[in-house]
Amino acid sequence: IASCLVGSEMCIRDRSYIDGFVVAVPSINKEEYKAYAKQCIKIFREEYGALSCTECWGEDVPAGEVTSFPLAVQAKADETVVFSWITWPSKEVRDQGMQKCMNDPRFDPATAPMPFDGKRMIYGGFEVLVDE
Repeated sequence: IASCLVGSEMCIRDRSYIDGFVVAVPSINKEEYKAYAKQCIKIFREEYGALSCTECWGEDVPAGEVTSFPLAVQAKADETVVFSWITWPSKEVRDQGMQKCMNDPRFDPATAPMPFDGKRMIYGGFEVLVDE
């Protein structure tokens, strides 16, 4: 982990890989989603090696005519867009963590349903280009 001192603030440059996710969650499921996310975050951080996980409930997410978050996940009028990311120390740790996730029965939609339609989730892995 590399660190730097900026003014009087310490910054840590240990975030070299990000998984990003966008989903549409039925608005009435906000608390259920929050509880689900907290369970997932605990597993990803304690067992899979993630540095941090962030879940953001849409508040000012305009629907576009050509592209937008709501269009990308086919959000319905009674759904809220959620933007999330997982921070990993490296792509290698991420690949190992995501493989564990795929094999973990706690994440099997057949036995542990998600509080949203996973078929409309968009996601991807990203190398950090700038972090200032």
